[in-house]
Parts: sequence; C-alpha cells; structure tokens
Amino acid sequence: MSERKIRVLIAKPGLDGHDRGAKVVARALRDAGMEVIYTGLRQTPEMIAEAALQEDVEVVGLSILSGAHLALAPRVLELLKANGQEHVKVFIGGIIPDEDVPRLKAMGVVGVYGPGTLSEEIIRDIRQAVAGREGPAKP
Repeated sequence: MSERKIRVLIAKPGLDGHDRGAKVVARALRDAGMEVIYTGLRQTPEMIAEAALQEDVEVVGLSILSGAHLALAPRVLELLKANGQEHVKVFIGGIIPDEDVPRLKAMGVVGVYGPGTLSEEIIRDIRQAVAGREGPAKP
C-alpha cells in the first residue's frame, strides 16, 4: 500500500502579480512526488485558509514579493488555527529581509526562502516538517 502524497497549497497572497517563482516551486514539488494545488494570484488570507481546509493540505506555501509578509503571514496562520488546522506547516518564499525571518518563525512559519534557494532544500524541509522533524535545517 502506498503512502498518501504530501498535499501542498501554493498561494500568492496580496496584490503581488508576479508568480514565476511560485510556479517553479510548484513544479519542483510535483516532480518530487507531492500533490500541489496552486491558487493563483491575488489571494486573500481568508481565501488561502479556506482553500487549505477544502483541499486538506499538510503544507501551505506563501509566495510574497510585495513586502507585506509581516501582515499576511500572521493572518493566514491565525485563520488556519481558527479552522483547527494547527498541524498545517506554513512556508514562505519571496523577498523577505533577513531581519524579518526570526519574527516570522516566532509566529509559526516553518521555513523562509529567498531568491536562489535550491528546490532540493525546500523539498527536504517540507518532508522533514510533515514527518514531524519540525523546521528546516538552516537557521
């Protein structure tokens, strides 16, 4: 009997209209055997949390290039918790200043990835987080 594939929701919250990176990551995760749902551009935190609930995902990946990560990530985390989805691991990719990474992790974000991050690193970190070995290997 085969294991259930890791289900990942990739979302572009806010008004950011650039999704090339999100699509590259989505493809890499699919190629690694994960089931990926891409919500498209300009999603509200409410839309993301609802999609995560409806799709029964283990992971939500947020792609944020707009600089609104400190507003959008906590709202997504709050809504996931309100839906009883505390088990869902949240990762963020995009343009995130180094000084914001500790704040995001303190909120509950498992991994934060900037431009140039290798797909293999993201894949490894998602697998570890879902398997219960919380958090990515990097600081």
